[in-house]
Amino acid sequence: MTEQTSFDGVQALENAWERGCEFLGTKYAILGGAMSWISERNLVSAISNAGGFGVIACGAMTTDLLDQEIAATKELTDKPFGVNLITMHPDLDALVDVCLSHNVGHVVLAGGLPSKDTILKIKEGGAKTICFTPTLALGKKLVRTGVDALVIEGMEAGGHIGPVSTSVLAQEILPNISDVPVFVAGGIGRGEAIANYLRMGAAGCQLGTRFVCADECIAHPDFKKAFKRASARDAVTTVQVDPQFPVIPVRALNNQGVQKFIETQHEVIAKYRAGDLDLEAAQLEIEHFWAGALRRAVIDGDVEFGSVMAGQSVGMVKKEQPVADIIQELVNEAEAAFSA
Repeated sequence: MTEQTSFDGVQALENAWERGCEFLGTKYAILGGAMSWISERNLVSAISNAGGFGVIACGAMTTDLLDQEIAATKELTDKPFGVNLITMHPDLDALVDVCLSHNVGHVVLAGGLPSKDTILKIKEGGAKTICFTPTLALGKKLVRTGVDALVIEGMEAGGHIGPVSTSVLAQEILPNISDVPVFVAGGIGRGEAIANYLRMGAAGCQLGTRFVCADECIAHPDFKKAFKRASARDAVTTVQVDPQFPVIPVRALNNQGVQKFIETQHEVIAKYRAGDLDLEAAQLEIEHFWAGALRRAVIDGDVEFGSVMAGQSVGMVKKEQPVADIIQELVNEAEAAFSA
């Protein structure tokens, strides 16, 4: 590659994700996917310090815990970062208040359709809202409701997923929503893929799995080892045992924990049908299973019976390295793709 070609690639990449960088306030339009127990102060601040956009995974945190996590993250970086909130959290309003009290610039709403009141509360508090959309129709509805940006995440992603692949969602949504920045996620492990989605109209991309084996990630060494050993086909989706009781599929490395989830669904459905749980409470119990199983894997290193959530890009994770090196590799690959 000549110096001129390299410069052309650098400039082309800067132009391609300029809208995303401006929206996030970052050097690179690369978001860290919010992964419970993983996307905490250390990884989030490292991503932001390296020029990307770290996102704290609130998950099932209490307001006090979120307050502490945001404060600790601010001690480690003066760069922009966001907070991911689960819309079905019973204390959602209070968690929004915590974010606003810390002047968090971006709040990501996930895990369900957010209410218009929640979106307005965040916006009126001075923060930007980012929401996930699994369809074009819902994306347009969210834009009309007032969200500031969207993330489209395909089924290749780790954790909770929808039924459609990233490439299909990108073709369906990117040409048809231009009012707000749209970021693409799911199965992205290299910079060439980022370049391709930027060419299609994305404002940037979100990656989660690629950052699990970062030096700054607090995940247990056995959790990281499982990632480095895995291939794409090892990251499988969980089975829904009863179509009358829909649960959001989860992608994780196949192990005994995946089988335990099937057993748990049967137990929860039995409680629901016996009248011991209403639908929302039953869904929350399913979520609590994943929170506990994920913690056992990430923190305790139980990669056999815990939940080793991973996207299909796990096959591209082969070594541990600093976040800054991961991001620089992605940027170099994207620049080279634009130079070609």
